[in-house]
Amino acid sequence: MKTLYLDCGMGAAGDMLSAALLELMPDRQAVLDELNTIGIPQVRYKAEASIKCGITGTHMTVLINGEEEGPADSHEEGHVHGGHDHHEHHENLEHSDGHGHPEHHDHGVEHRTMKDIEAVVNALKIPETVRKNVIKVYGLIAEAESHVHDRPVTEVHFHELGAFDAIADVTAVCLMLDRLSPDRIVASPVHVGSGKVRCAHGILPVPAPATALILKGIPIYGGDIQGELCTPTGAALLKHFADEFGKMPVMSVDAIGYGMGKKDFPAANCVRAMLGNEERRGNEIRYEISANVDDMTGEQVGSAAERIFEAGAADVFTLQAGMKKGRPGILISAICDSETKQAVIKAFFKYTSTIGVREKEVTRYILDRDVYTRETPYGPVRIKRSE
Repeated sequence: MKTLYLDCGMGAAGDMLSAALLELMPDRQAVLDELNTIGIPQVRYKAEASIKCGITGTHMTVLINGEEEGPADSHEEGHVHGGHDHHEHHENLEHSDGHGHPEHHDHGVEHRTMKDIEAVVNALKIPETVRKNVIKVYGLIAEAESHVHDRPVTEVHFHELGAFDAIADVTAVCLMLDRLSPDRIVASPVHVGSGKVRCAHGILPVPAPATALILKGIPIYGGDIQGELCTPTGAALLKHFADEFGKMPVMSVDAIGYGMGKKDFPAANCVRAMLGNEERRGNEIRYEISANVDDMTGEQVGSAAERIFEAGAADVFTLQAGMKKGRPGILISAICDSETKQAVIKAFFKYTSTIGVREKEVTRYILDRDVYTRETPYGPVRIKRSE
């Protein structure tokens, strides 16, 4: 199975993810040339070597009208220094004043709504699957900002240059993932940084409110490094594309990419992308989901087992169990993989009487096997052969 693993030990940002993926591409210059012809207004991509803590990687720069939009001294989720992340990080957007008019802090600078962003993306020369992913990722950012500022999505206004900057980062990631076409994307728990950052409206905690909202349901941690390590763009890309968050699976690695942030920290400021083949034969990481019940009939347990199989379990089995107060009960267990785990857990709650389930990670060792049919005097016989 072709698997992409994203090591987010120093957070994630749009420029870092795009640079890491660029290093995985067989012909980097061809990808850059393609990105520079897709038609994002005023935008040109530039990739250059960058060294962090002795590690050489790539820093992706998005030039707006030939210049890199410089990092601001302030942090603000409504008005900050640009969707291009620099690992000072943020989305450069503004929220409205409640009457549909943006609160202007940059006099004379144009602003765009989510509808405007969609119009720009729809005009790009990119595959339709890439276009849909770009709009969905940007939609996650707009929804988070809408919730944080208690404004309708239609009243969230993006700083024009920052919007193009973020569109560039998101489009680059979506396009390269489309080219790489991994079967599965796994990301590490996300290091979000710690401390507080100052913005035009005051001091905000890390992770910033919009980033924290996007990362709901995703394993994150703070660590000792002071600063904002994960941006809304990085968070939205991870949420949209990652199939799973956890430790690196057993895989043979074919290519490694380092996407560097702009800022220097005590640890190497990078996202590491590793592309390879996940070992799916010989041994597999699986999950055992189990629950004890003492108030179901045998017929009900049998029916529930069938439904759990249908949810995607590789195996379902039951054992006799002694319950509290000496009551006889049944232990129901299912083996499943990461892709079907949530569906199996839901089936436990829906089709059994349990009010809680247990999850345990297990290693499953299997023999190579194949299935074939042999003709016999009694008709075709299905045979499974293992070795």
